[in-house]
Amino acid sequence: MERTDEVFQAALEDKKIPILTLDHKWHQLFTQQEYSSELKDMECELNGLLKRQGKVNTKNREIRKLKKKLMDEIVLLANEMENGATLRLEKEMETHKRLVNECNEKLEACEEEMLELPRQIVQLNHKLMLATMDICYKKLQENTNELNEIEEWIRNIRRELKKKVVRKQEKEMMNHQLYSYMHDIFGADVIEIFDMKYDPEQGRGAKNDAAKDNTEPDVQEKKETEASES
Repeated sequence: MERTDEVFQAALEDKKIPILTLDHKWHQLFTQQEYSSELKDMECELNGLLKRQGKVNTKNREIRKLKKKLMDEIVLLANEMENGATLRLEKEMETHKRLVNECNEKLEACEEEMLELPRQIVQLNHKLMLATMDICYKKLQENTNELNEIEEWIRNIRRELKKKVVRKQEKEMMNHQLYSYMHDIFGADVIEIFDMKYDPEQGRGAKNDAAKDNTEPDVQEKKETEASES
């Protein structure tokens, strides 16, 4: 893995990679489970370097501003001393020169850090990018494998569905032929009787009709009996 990282680092050396922790979309790449302690540590370290860079830049500007103020005051002190040097002016001049030297030392330290921090930021950002790519490509591969399985399942289902559709059509055609031949051979009256037997709904309807037919004579007979008795 280390050799692979070195190869990638060399290949990406001249490539400008945006600061990942400052990109909102970078944070959306990971689920809570994928956001490992390694990623979190690198994110915190990178953000720390960025904050330090901001502080150093601010400090550098403030020191330069102070140095300019001191230099302007030294010029004024020098003009006053031309009219006659006094102990007060000499002490103020020494203090200003000492403060200017301190500013120079601080500026030198700031400039060294300002040169070093961008290098550290780029290096850590590339390292974070490699870890990000590793996680994302593993996720892509897992999703691709699952997609392939799903596609294979769909193909199998489609083949099975086609078979079932063909089988359904064959059964429907067979039923139609059977009924047509039976109708031609046995006639409509016989087929209707057997329809009652094999079709429960039609059978129940026939039974109800028969029940009605059976009750009607009884009613008529009862009416005739009552008329004769009267």
